[in-house]
Amino acid sequence: MARVGDTVTARVLGVLDAFSAEHPELTLTEIARRSALPLSTAHRLVAELAGWGALERGDDGRYRIGLRLWEVGALAPRSVGLREAAMPFLTDLHEVTGENVQLAVLDGAEVVYVDRISGRGAVNVITRVGGRLPLHATGVGLVLLAHAPAALQEQVLAAPLRRYTERTICAPAELRRVLADVRRTGVAVSDRQIELVALSVAAPVRGPRDEVVAALSVVVPAATSDARAYVPVVRAAARGVSRSLGASG
Repeated sequence: MARVGDTVTARVLGVLDAFSAEHPELTLTEIARRSALPLSTAHRLVAELAGWGALERGDDGRYRIGLRLWEVGALAPRSVGLREAAMPFLTDLHEVTGENVQLAVLDGAEVVYVDRISGRGAVNVITRVGGRLPLHATGVGLVLLAHAPAALQEQVLAAPLRRYTERTICAPAELRRVLADVRRTGVAVSDRQIELVALSVAAPVRGPRDEVVAALSVVVPAATSDARAYVPVVRAAARGVSRSLGASG
């Protein structure tokens, strides 16, 4: 959160950081409180951000993130080329399975979802484009963590592992074994770790130097699905995206 003594830039970022998936719309007072700014300062910054298009004010007086900020964020180079290369294969995977398919990248110790195709009759998922989840509890997260630098792996293993369901991997030794399995098999299965109704099957996407740059997954109903049946099509989609990005493998 921004503080009174912070720079103008820090205060502006604090205002934007006040918004989240849990709080997508805020009143001016809520923005001031969540960004730790005086109400008068928050009023001035919010007005400037709204004038530029970074924020939008609804008829109810509440503010939300504006389209202008989305336009700027969509220019992030890691997202643009990757999404363009991946879309044909994500579409094919969705048409073959009829389920939710997702594309994600590593950012710090979290997964950021950069694209998603939802099936009308597919199992409900909590992920959204631009959303974040921890690495240890998602299929794409397990793939990205398994191929991450050793220092990041140790950082995640040493930190408290949040439990979402009784199936969430929270023991460092078990997570270490799972990561070794992901590297060996080239695929990750996250079975009811985030929600008890869903499991995901994920595979790595590689870049021009054969480094893992992203992961894609399909999310299916846990009660009626055999994860093994989805492994070949998920691997094939990941290989297709990798070839489009110039991977030699």
